Amino acid sequence: MGIFTRFRDIISSNINSMLDKAEDPEKLIRLMIREMEDTVVEMKASCAGVMAESKKVQRQLDEVHARAQYWEEKAELAVSKGRDDLAREALVEKRRYMDRADSLEREQVEHHTLIQQYQDDIQQLEDKLGAAREKQRMLVHRHIHATRKRRAQEEIRRMDSSEAIFKFEQLENRIERMEAEADLVNFGKKPALEEELDNLLVDDEIEKDLQSLKASLAKKKEETSA
Repeated sequence: MGIFTRFRDIISSNINSMLDKAEDPEKLIRLMIREMEDTVVEMKASCAGVMAESKKVQRQLDEVHARAQYWEEKAELAVSKGRDDLAREALVEKRRYMDRADSLEREQVEHHTLIQQYQDDIQQLEDKLGAAREKQRMLVHRHIHATRKRRAQEEIRRMDSSEAIFKFEQLENRIERMEAEADLVNFGKKPALEEELDNLLVDDEIEKDLQSLKASLAKKKEETSA
């Protein structure tokens, strides 16, 4: 594929439309960017070649003009000396260089036109390349987001499955049993402070019962003595 054929294909292409139809948009845009970059490099190299040729032609043109001016001055000198024969020969030489200058000037115009075309085409292609790189950045970002979203959805579906729910229920039951076992360890056992306070109450009640028993016995003894 020639450089200008590739360039026309790229410039006329609709990037969004191509990506919509592609099975692998990221792969397609990588290939497009590589093609654009290669084409830009080739076009810049070709443009540089034309510019170098244009400079060469300009040097030749300057030399031809200088030679034409030289023979014109010689013709004037010959006329001033009354040597029309020499003047004619000098003018023939001048004409020969002027014809060469006309040819070089036409070639130079073609070079300038081609250079301008290359520069315009390169600018268009670099604009396309910038748009493609931006599209690539967006596609990569979207791909990362889509991958993460897919994984999240797969995890949600996995967690919603009956197997996952059953495992959670098993885990919950196991934790409840562990909590119950922990409660049974201290079941019926009072803290030391509370136990001491309860003992004080028991001592008071026993003391009351003892005093009541003593009073009852003393009363019975009195009644017997009477």
